[in-house]
Amino acid sequence: MNDSFCYLLIGGTSSIISRTCTSPLEIYRLQRQNYFIPGSNFKHIFKNEGIFGFWKGNGVNCMRVFPQYAINYTVYRNMLKHMTLENKFHNIFVSSFLAGSISMMCIYPLETSRTFLSLQSNKTQYKNFSDIIRKVPFKNLYGGSMMSVMGFAPWNAISLTSFNLYKDVIHKNYEVENPIIIKLLCGGFAGMTAISITYPTDLIRRRLQLQHFGCVSVPEYNGIIDCAIKVIKNEGPIGLYRGLTAAYLKTFPSLAIQLFMIDTLSELHSTYAENN
Repeated sequence: MNDSFCYLLIGGTSSIISRTCTSPLEIYRLQRQNYFIPGSNFKHIFKNEGIFGFWKGNGVNCMRVFPQYAINYTVYRNMLKHMTLENKFHNIFVSSFLAGSISMMCIYPLETSRTFLSLQSNKTQYKNFSDIIRKVPFKNLYGGSMMSVMGFAPWNAISLTSFNLYKDVIHKNYEVENPIIIKLLCGGFAGMTAISITYPTDLIRRRLQLQHFGCVSVPEYNGIIDCAIKVIKNEGPIGLYRGLTAAYLKTFPSLAIQLFMIDTLSELHSTYAENN
């Protein structure tokens, strides 16, 4: 089987499983970031939409993350083959940074649509992705796209580099009896490392996206710098980290599952390729 096709399947499959498992935590994270959206809380969601309300927007999210991480992992693995830097972690960082940039721009309208569906207080405003495509101008679906690239590319690079670094340090210094637990822990802590560094860019990206949400309570921003200044002015410097605790709760299990699956499936693919 072609390597690139396998990379597409590995990247895409691992992402939809991890996102589906952690969807309620993602809803909570979005609520904490964007507190000004009316009716955006767990109690309101459960009362009006039931238990499945905690997975609203997950279908669009899976439509988004499958191609994003399929493209991301395929570009990353193919670029890594051609990297010639002396330090392997530098090779991983550069390859994953460029892969993150390319994949984010490819799927950004799906990212914006997922945010709309997850946070709308009136669930009849947008019924599904195709409804958003009909009602929202295409250029608005790319609102905050540059900020997304500025956020996701380093996040992707830091998480993949940290994951491989943590694994390498543990295997060099300790005798590993349970590799599954080690991979899960390395994945979770790699995600927390990345989100700690890049979180302000993620918050600003969401705020810029929501300007086209159609809700009068969303503040108006004139670009990335204006958004950052207004958040700091109105909410204090800590406002750039609003919802970080919720992000940790979501990111740790999500990246633990995703990076564990990517690493394990990649090892299986390598073993199969060597034996055939």
